[in-house]
Amino acid sequence: MPQDFQIRRAQPSDAPAFVQMMSDPEVFGGLLQLPYPSESRWRQMLEEQSAMGKTDLHLVAVRDGQVLGSAGVHPAGASLRRRHAMMFGISVVAAEQGQGVGSALMAALVDYADNWAQVLRLELTVYADNERAIRLYERFGFEREGLFKAYALRDGKYVDTVAMARLHPKPPTVR
Repeated sequence: MPQDFQIRRAQPSDAPAFVQMMSDPEVFGGLLQLPYPSESRWRQMLEEQSAMGKTDLHLVAVRDGQVLGSAGVHPAGASLRRRHAMMFGISVVAAEQGQGVGSALMAALVDYADNWAQVLRLELTVYADNERAIRLYERFGFEREGLFKAYALRDGKYVDTVAMARLHPKPPTVR
């Protein structure tokens, strides 16, 4: 089925859409972020990520000007010894979950990591009971690396998370 949405780089003007998406309990309940983010903070983050020389990439799926979902990668740390690794995150508005938005965002970011950003390792953390997300990540080559017991407070309860990572299937070589 063809996509009826576009994937593009997130822009500071998308900040209100991020606030709306991250304020929906059906969305933030699946994320390790705090709910109800500020618009100014999102705008600042999106401006910083688009600075020259930054390897961060934040994408959005958009239909008729409406943000349907977002996904991003950012360096796993400032250490020179970890520059080959990036952290991955994704969110999709509740009404669009299971409709291919997450898969399209995943495909775009995996392509960026594999072919453009010199990333050997993509890492993420997901709630252990978020089976739909785990299946999506596994379809894109992520593997479970560990279980973190009582890792995050969600809705008043401590819950487990799963550490997952994906290694580049064919690391670049010199021709």
